Amino acid sequence: MINSLKTEGIMKVLYFGGQKSGKSNAATAKILSLTKRQPFYVATYDNSFDDNAMQDRVDKHQEVRQSQLHTIEAPTDIANQLQAGESYIIDCLSMWIFNNLACSEHTLCEQLSAIFAIDCDVVFVLNDVNHGVIPMDSQSRRFVDFSGIIGQFVALHCDEVYRVSFGIEERLK
Repeated sequence: MINSLKTEGIMKVLYFGGQKSGKSNAATAKILSLTKRQPFYVATYDNSFDDNAMQDRVDKHQEVRQSQLHTIEAPTDIANQLQAGESYIIDCLSMWIFNNLACSEHTLCEQLSAIFAIDCDVVFVLNDVNHGVIPMDSQSRRFVDFSGIIGQFVALHCDEVYRVSFGIEERLK
């Protein structure tokens, strides 16, 4: 169903990798190559946790990208922020998953399907957390499971998929 909605020339791309792997930089370069207009950076971090270290990370991201990208904050409902004809980086799906852990897998996939149905370029960023041991607590297991499920869903429906390690991109699809 999703692929039948695809408009010629519109790209959906996924970059995934570990923390500080360079995926956000690669995603920024990609979205800038896809558009002549200033794209949007969809920030998914929910700053309600009073985490100073995380806020420092957010500030650095904003500082680096402020001249290249417009910022939209959307910690839960991304699809309603996107418009046809525009270009977006969604950084990152991992935070979006975390913010939506109370939702079902089905609900999250429906939200993603709505994004794929919009005629706009989207570059998704996702942390790869699926190479460790199975977490002991149920909340962490749910997050890791959802990360894998959502990663598979997004990769299936994207035109291109890249793994990033140490700033080096490897195209998988």
